[in-house]
Amino acid sequence: MIKKISIQQLKPGMFIHDINCVWMEHPFLVGALKIKNDKTIEKIAGLGVREVYIDTLKGLDVIDAPTETEVNAEIEHKMIAMVQQVKPITTTSTLSEELKRSREVYGEANKIISNIMHDVRIGKQIEVERIDPVVEKMANSILRNKDALLSLCRIKNKDDYTFLHSVSVGALLISFAHALDFKRDVIKLLGVGGMLHDIGKTKVPNEILNKPGALTEEEFVIMKSHVVHGCSILRKSPGIAQVSFDVASQHHERFDGSGYPLGLKNSEMSVYGQMAAIVDVYDAITADRCYHKGMEPTVAIRKMFEWSKFHFNPKLLRTFIRIVGIYPVGTLVMLESGKIGVVIEQSETDMTRPLVRIIFDAKKNYFIAPKNIDLAKPLGQGGGDRIVNYESSAKWNIDPNKFM
Repeated sequence: MIKKISIQQLKPGMFIHDINCVWMEHPFLVGALKIKNDKTIEKIAGLGVREVYIDTLKGLDVIDAPTETEVNAEIEHKMIAMVQQVKPITTTSTLSEELKRSREVYGEANKIISNIMHDVRIGKQIEVERIDPVVEKMANSILRNKDALLSLCRIKNKDDYTFLHSVSVGALLISFAHALDFKRDVIKLLGVGGMLHDIGKTKVPNEILNKPGALTEEEFVIMKSHVVHGCSILRKSPGIAQVSFDVASQHHERFDGSGYPLGLKNSEMSVYGQMAAIVDVYDAITADRCYHKGMEPTVAIRKMFEWSKFHFNPKLLRTFIRIVGIYPVGTLVMLESGKIGVVIEQSETDMTRPLVRIIFDAKKNYFIAPKNIDLAKPLGQGGGDRIVNYESSAKWNIDPNKFM
């Protein structure tokens, strides 16, 4: 049985099923391991881990600890109640209309950040004026319909991960700032910061950056140094505003002080750094890497809500979840009727009942003519069904992007 315990309850003889922290922030290839001694516990606690999941069939038990099923049910209940309090985000363009425009912007942004990182590697300074125009276009696209560009950002080539991740973080920060009603100039500076937040990785050796396996403790230290390198690069670059610098310098800090490089805590982090920490983790844990299969966005949102007790600003995370949705646009979902569909739009009244384009009959195992169902509406008015679970696109061999 899988149970959740505090780090104080962990002891030798237990088997950790899941370390339950951001996977890229610990030097373990996997989160599952047998605890053999107190030294391992100290190492895990030193990473800022506060809670873990144990497998009682493979190690010692904690009798009164809640099961994973109980924990997930509680998270689901609290998360839905929380995000319904956040005001909806309006759109002025349909998803299909904006996708046509956002594809061009997305391609341009990827090309620019790729070129900038190449220039930095060979010793050139960052020319911020090269980024400003595409950030303006990204902001305009997101203001019209945030889900178009954000859905494109979910598609990543493993070989170009660093470039694509940078664009995704920029786009997510722009959307985040818009939802928080920031001024236009601040929104753009956050977009620039997101695009450049990992610029320090140009100073990390490729054999570490792209290593298809667990990093050694020494390699892990080198990997974490990308933040300090990034700060140094940005300080030498004319035109970098403090807002953008905060994004790059604080995206690995954590709300409880367990992050790096400075171990900033709560208000010691700027609001921009707190936002960047949320966005960076979400995009990273939902992406496939050469050594890690990305989480489904729905799972990632739930895990981040769980982690927000310690690692993230809970109020900011509430707004972020309202942006991407409990079932983000592009998520494959199973309906009570046995139909499988793709989420194409969030509901303004109920985040558990988005607009879904049904495409597949799971009971009969064949594709059907695409049809939109607004789950927020009752039977007879275009609704009458409900989501029972998210689905893996790999399991059904369905590419959601082809139906958006």
